[in-house]
Amino acid sequence: MSDSLSHPVAWPQQPADRVLMTLKTRGPQSVAVIAKAMDVTAEAVRQQMARLHADGLVGSESRSAGRGRPTQIWFLTEAGHARFPDTHAEMTVQMIGAIRQVFGDDGVDKLIQVREAAMLSSYREAMRGARNLKGRLERLAEIRCAEGYMAELRKEGADFLFIENHCPICSAAKACMGFCRSELDLFHLVLGDDVQVHREEHILTGARRCAYRIRARDRDGRARA
Repeated sequence: MSDSLSHPVAWPQQPADRVLMTLKTRGPQSVAVIAKAMDVTAEAVRQQMARLHADGLVGSESRSAGRGRPTQIWFLTEAGHARFPDTHAEMTVQMIGAIRQVFGDDGVDKLIQVREAAMLSSYREAMRGARNLKGRLERLAEIRCAEGYMAELRKEGADFLFIENHCPICSAAKACMGFCRSELDLFHLVLGDDVQVHREEHILTGARRCAYRIRARDRDGRARA
């Protein structure tokens, strides 16, 4: 997977937080890979791992890659993932439950529609002046980062891969899948009819991130090869 045209979230300053951010945005990794990403020594990463492990924020497992000694791979624990919290999770879920109880599923759907309309207006305003798909996606990554999605953009051949390493409304989405459907619809509307958007990875189905493969369409509506 190419890392070209990548727009990751801003790195925190504290070494321990940078380690957590690396694992959050890149998934399980070895000390050597983390050290390279952070541009520090492997020993510095090991020291941070020892502290984070003692705090229950990271765990590790040995993986064999053929000959030689197994490699120790580090990953975020449930407590580590919780360092990137869902926005007002408990209150949001309670409100969705209350709306469903009073107004039924139609009331929840209406809430989602209103939210989508407001976001669409804001996103379209932010897209003004973007001359092509790359420009629109770069603007979208900036917006979603500001909203807590830890978004980044990568170029893969003829496609773009739009990645969201965190979902700040995950609890709400679990309580009502309409939020996920709405956000996918929102991407289609913002990026335009000349763009194909396909969700390849989904946090709610067990993936560590949400990832969307995006490709420009030809004039006849077919995705470009």
